Amino acid sequence: MDRLIYTAMTGASQALAQQDVVANNLANTSTTGFRAQLANFRSAPLSFGDGTTVNDDTTRTFVLSATPGADYTPGPISQTGNPLDVAVQGPGWLTVQTPDGNEAYTRAGNLHVDPNGQLLSATDLPVVGSSGPVSVPPGSDITIGKDGTVSALVPGNPPQAIAVVDQLKLVNPDPATLVRGDDGLFHTADGNPADVDPAVALAPESLEGSNVNPVAAMVSMITNARQFQMQTKLLQNADQNDQSANQLLTFT
Repeated sequence: MDRLIYTAMTGASQALAQQDVVANNLANTSTTGFRAQLANFRSAPLSFGDGTTVNDDTTRTFVLSATPGADYTPGPISQTGNPLDVAVQGPGWLTVQTPDGNEAYTRAGNLHVDPNGQLLSATDLPVVGSSGPVSVPPGSDITIGKDGTVSALVPGNPPQAIAVVDQLKLVNPDPATLVRGDDGLFHTADGNPADVDPAVALAPESLEGSNVNPVAAMVSMITNARQFQMQTKLLQNADQNDQSANQLLTFT
């Protein structure tokens, strides 16, 4: 009976954990540049012994969460007409500076400029350029090119006076080396900054949407709910069998 209880309990626990992941994905179907989170699980047989002899017996199998991942499939790109909106075309990332001074990577290209002329992400983090956070003359008109070049035109100057002030740091590290942080941004697993990749291209005046498929997320949510119900039903059956066994023992 112990085997059924613990197997069903771990299955129900992981079904709830997967439901949390699906709910988070569904809540971010409209988040710019969001990458769907993947929930992976594996079975873990519990055996007596060191696993090297034929006498080792598997008593039960638990369900454990494996290393979580992300779906790096690009999302849809739509034009906005905003000169501060950029979308990464294909693989690649924009670089931002975290509060602790390290680098993080995002696909959300809805940028803005603060009153001091600093280029910021949607979450108010400094956007990193070729030599640190990007700054532009306050009040200037900003344009961002396909290669990430940031140009500024100071009000009152003729159009030919536009000048390149910096270039966004565009990177494309191996997805296997990236981890999603609690801040929703991606970081390198070793903490070292990723190298610039000149092959990364931007779509100016555009934004990339979330790559979450809401229909698939809803189906997954229903499936997880059914799996949780099945596991709780097994727990109830185990309890009923235990009670029946105790009643039989009273007659012996």
